[in-house]
Amino acid sequence: MDFFDNHKKLFGAALGLFVALTIIVAVMPALNNQKNNAPLPNAIPLSADEMAGKKIYIANGCVACHTQQVRNIDMDKMWGSRPGIAADYADNKRMDIWRNTATLMGTERTGPDLTNVGNRQGSLAWNLLHLYQPRAVVEKSIMPAYPWLFKIKNEVGDDEVEVTVPDKFRKGINGKIVATKEALQLVAYLQSLKQTPLPDGKLPLEFLYKKAEKTVAASGDAPAQLDGELLYTNNCAACHQPNGEGLQGAFPPLKNSPIVLGDDLDLFVKIIMQGYDARPEYAVMTGVGTDNNLTPEEVTAIINHEKSSWGNNAATVSVEEVKKIIDFLNVISSK
Repeated sequence: MDFFDNHKKLFGAALGLFVALTIIVAVMPALNNQKNNAPLPNAIPLSADEMAGKKIYIANGCVACHTQQVRNIDMDKMWGSRPGIAADYADNKRMDIWRNTATLMGTERTGPDLTNVGNRQGSLAWNLLHLYQPRAVVEKSIMPAYPWLFKIKNEVGDDEVEVTVPDKFRKGINGKIVATKEALQLVAYLQSLKQTPLPDGKLPLEFLYKKAEKTVAASGDAPAQLDGELLYTNNCAACHQPNGEGLQGAFPPLKNSPIVLGDDLDLFVKIIMQGYDARPEYAVMTGVGTDNNLTPEEVTAIINHEKSSWGNNAATVSVEEVKKIIDFLNVISSK
């Protein structure tokens, strides 16, 4: 009974038991997981700016509304090319000596999943404008604005980035809206979020509970067409807007566009697959088709939707024509 009467022995034993259980239940499993779950071979570690952007992402509470996990159900297919696996998160390391890695998988999708947002939306101009005022690019967005990540200046420095904001959202601001270092770091982190391909020969998990793909019925014996409007909404509308009118000074309109209405299909397909940077008055367009792994059938549906919407009335194109151009671009890119 002396053991229970001696408070030093009693509390020392309790403390020792607590430490032993912590090592067995928490520390050893964590070390085992760390040892057995390495990052994918071609995973790219975050740069210094991207790591700083991750900290800003955490500090501003982005994880409250955005997830970073692609589940193995068909409704998550739009967020990544495959379901997530343990190796996708194995490269997360301690933020510093005092803080462990923040869990960014999230629990609620008030906003879209960001696992693959670097491929899905790689435009610097779009991301900066979306941070400054989300409703400038997505009319019904409920995301809060982050104007404190920007500053108003009379002149833009050589190493600074100006954000082109529509007059409707400037609210009397006469100067130039310039992204701060923190805003650029946050965008750098967002653009780094790209789902890493699995090594050759490794098959991803299958998406379950698949839904029938929405198609548009064709007349006669012609095969059904993919829904070009839905594909446009998912891949193009964020920049060029649902009405095809774009945003002045940021993203060009597709309504009455000479490229959309013209006969140069090679240029049209090349822009979708490889991007465009020939007009200094607009932001650089990334290769949406390549980034989002669009098939010739999907590219064709988008092109035909653009050629026949918002008052556009141009001749449609066939899958065969588009596939031939994409195959040629792939051959050129592989050299």
